[in-house]
Amino acid sequence: MTTPLSMNNLKPARGSKSSRKRLGRGNASGKGTTAGRGGKGQTARTGGRNRLKLLGMRHLMLQTPKLRGFKSQHAKASVVTLEMLTKAFADGAKVTPASLLKKGLASSTYVKILGSGALKKKFVVIGCKVSEAAKEKILAVGGEVR
Repeated sequence: MTTPLSMNNLKPARGSKSSRKRLGRGNASGKGTTAGRGGKGQTARTGGRNRLKLLGMRHLMLQTPKLRGFKSQHAKASVVTLEMLTKAFADGAKVTPASLLKKGLASSTYVKILGSGALKKKFVVIGCKVSEAAKEKILAVGGEVR
């Protein structure tokens, strides 16, 4: 039978607490003489040896992995095709980054429209980047690019 948990019988979980290592308290303790620091020399002293300071800049440069790709700071434009516009918008509609976001065609307000797919409707494109092919197709149908 377990006793209910209360303030007077709280204790830490088994194995979570361990007594500190008492160094240099005689050879019988198991950590006497060199106190777990090995032999003599620089590493046995209190200042020790700092590996990072020893390496120097050249080694840090050599250790860093190279040619593992590159991540640009600039956001990538959401790509929207003319085919997607034809399905989502009515003839003569204004296409803006906000309207594309609302319809779920773009993931951000930074949008680029590409010219893949056929275009049969007129659109007024405002505030979007447009590829040359897309611009030609939009203008050929009688649309506008602002």
